[in-house]
Amino acid sequence: MKLKIIIHEAEEGGYWAEVPAIPGCATQGEDLKELVENLYDAVEGCLSVDMEAIQIESTDQVMELAV
Repeated sequence: MKLKIIIHEAEEGGYWAEVPAIPGCATQGEDLKELVENLYDAVEGCLSVDMEAIQIESTDQVMELAV
């Protein structure tokens, strides 16, 4: 999966970024290296699903889709 990221320079220094395809997904970092590391964590967190909170019937199937 490829996502477009918008990177902004923060007024107080460093950078912050947002992921338009995932509403509310944003993070920050002191430098670009830290920002990219934090982006991986942010996207993973925004896309994670608590499967225990979802009611699954015996006839339902769970599948993972890689895009």
